[in-house]
Amino acid sequence: MANHKSSEKRILVTAKKNAINTSRRSAVKTAAKKVLVAVESGDKAAATAAARNAESKIMKSAGKIMPKKRAARKISRLTKKVAQMA
Repeated sequence: MANHKSSEKRILVTAKKNAINTSRRSAVKTAAKKVLVAVESGDKAAATAAARNAESKIMKSAGKIMPKKRAARKISRLTKKVAQMA
């Protein structure tokens, strides 16, 4: 256990950030999965809406839970799948 006041605080802050990052990571995965499910079902409107939502979540997480280039790559791949539905 921590012996200093600052160490105790760091433990609390780290636990809080860990919970937030886990939640964000899960939200990104869920949003991406919804896009893929909509693409497979063939519903262009739902896929477009899901892609817009996923892009928002991915960009908010860029630089925080994933590198910016990985976020850009994910968005690009999802957008490409939605565009190929036509």
